[in-house]
Amino acid sequence: MKALKLIFFTLSALLLSSCVVSKKKFDIAEAGRLAALYSRDSLADMLFASRADYAALSRERDNLRSDTTQLRKGLRNYQSMLSANKSENESLTAQLNQRLRELDEREKTIQQLQGVISEQNARVKSLLDNVSSALKGFSSDELTVREEGGKVYVAMSDKLLFESGKAVVNEQGKQALGKLAEVLNRQTDIDVYIEGHTDSVPINTPVFKDNWDLSVIRATSVVRILTDDYKVNPLQIQPCGRGEFKPVDTNQTFEGRARNRRTEIIIAPKLDKLYELISAQ
Repeated sequence: MKALKLIFFTLSALLLSSCVVSKKKFDIAEAGRLAALYSRDSLADMLFASRADYAALSRERDNLRSDTTQLRKGLRNYQSMLSANKSENESLTAQLNQRLRELDEREKTIQQLQGVISEQNARVKSLLDNVSSALKGFSSDELTVREEGGKVYVAMSDKLLFESGKAVVNEQGKQALGKLAEVLNRQTDIDVYIEGHTDSVPINTPVFKDNWDLSVIRATSVVRILTDDYKVNPLQIQPCGRGEFKPVDTNQTFEGRARNRRTEIIIAPKLDKLYELISAQ
């Protein structure tokens, strides 16, 4: 009997011990299972987050690629602009240098022209002084001397040179022309224009058909005195008649008509040097 109890208690202890051991193993296994489940869920979450991060990184990468492409395109455009600007600047610089050279040439030409003009003005002034000095013995109602437009004008009244309605130079007129010829003969580079002028009163005689005729014949009479009697170079002189069409005063008064009846001797220094400079441009 005692032996049976001992066996019973022994078996019970073994069973109880076995249950305890199994419970521990179960708990350990269950904890492992739960840990595995948690790890799986965590890994799934991590994988989802990683996928989201990867998608975000992919979008950022694409954006960066697009930005890089735009930047490269902009850089190429900028380089093209720099090259174009460089070429344009080189062209503009070349044009500027050319304009500067042309400007220098123009400045030289202007200085030369100014020199010629100054020389011309000096010649005209000298000529005016010489003519005025040569004819200073005559009164202002007989002749006047003036400078205008780079020319010297000697206006001789008809009463100094001619009788009314005639074209033959009288002695007093010849004396005046002789004094003027002394100045002309000292000039080798001048042109002399002889212009006959009348008033507006019509004339019609066996010798002169009208005022045109009278003005022309009076001009040629003065030319003959200067060239034949005083040896002025005929190549320097050109006669012409103006009739009544270039008056200096009114034809409505006696005094005005007297002023209009005149012979103008116009002395002009030659402008050959000036023409040469202008033609060279």
